[in-house]
Amino acid sequence: MGRTVIVGDVHGCFDELLELLEKVGLRPDDLLVSVGDLVDRGPAPGEVVRFFRERPNSVVVMGNHERKHVRGVFSYAQEITRLQLGDEYAETVEWMRTLPYFFENEDVRVVHAALVPGVPLGDQKDEILCGTTSGERELAALFPDGHWHDRYTDSKPVVFGHHVTGREPLVRDGRVFGLDTGACHGWNLTALCVPGFTVHSVAARADHWSIAKRAWQLPVLKTRPWRDFTWAELDEKVARFYGTSDTASQEWLRAVEEWAAGLRALVPVLVDAAHRVSRELAADEMRRHPAAPVLFQAHSGRLDQTALAKRCATPRRTLDVAAALGVLAPAPPG
Repeated sequence: MGRTVIVGDVHGCFDELLELLEKVGLRPDDLLVSVGDLVDRGPAPGEVVRFFRERPNSVVVMGNHERKHVRGVFSYAQEITRLQLGDEYAETVEWMRTLPYFFENEDVRVVHAALVPGVPLGDQKDEILCGTTSGERELAALFPDGHWHDRYTDSKPVVFGHHVTGREPLVRDGRVFGLDTGACHGWNLTALCVPGFTVHSVAARADHWSIAKRAWQLPVLKTRPWRDFTWAELDEKVARFYGTSDTASQEWLRAVEEWAAGLRALVPVLVDAAHRVSRELAADEMRRHPAAPVLFQAHSGRLDQTALAKRCATPRRTLDVAAALGVLAPAPPG
């Protein structure tokens, strides 16, 4: 009869996952269960997801990081994962939508983050099970003087991840097992084998999250909607990220600043062009022109630099007006 092999938060640490499963001697008849958070922070989320999807006899519980992708709640880690997965991202998120919020068999219960003791698994709130921010707040209000697992008295053991316990897992009374041992932060990746309830760990090969944060900074910056920011938003974003120690990112941000300055400097040129074109065209021709609103404003004597600056409130709007008037505009940095 096969075992149930439960793995803590992998966070894209594929090499460590393979090493751990070799260490536990995973067999085809073993049920492999992930506590969730397969993705984000590590170097190879696609490979980790693909492994669990393609291996028969495997279960993945919904983690808060999978839920972020499903809900479109993006921070830096999710932006990196989206780039790492590339063309596979959308389909992977659709798969994430199918993940259960808990797993239970005759030997053990598995959740990603927590549960409320005494409440059947099917009646638990998803937010508490997977550890969303609101779920964490609710849990803290329920147990202000300790942890939820301090009150767990059921005879069936419960296994969870989410909260990094340190380099060693949390093991209490043979019934409570916290398996997030910080693999993506350079600590350990841990598994629990049931029914023997033996714990196995392997050391992480690097502080993957620190490496990923640096390596993916420029690619993530390039995905920001720079053309659609207002000028104030663009200035704020550049200032926020300019303190990075990454030279390539600094150079690219300087190029964004120069591009934005060049676009803003076009305003008087665009005003002159609009007045010139409005004098050359008849009313019917102006109506059909792609810059019709600007041309009619010029024709009526109401177009000056202040008025056009209000209309060109973003780089994209400025580029559109320039293109419509046949004025060459600086190209955005690549």
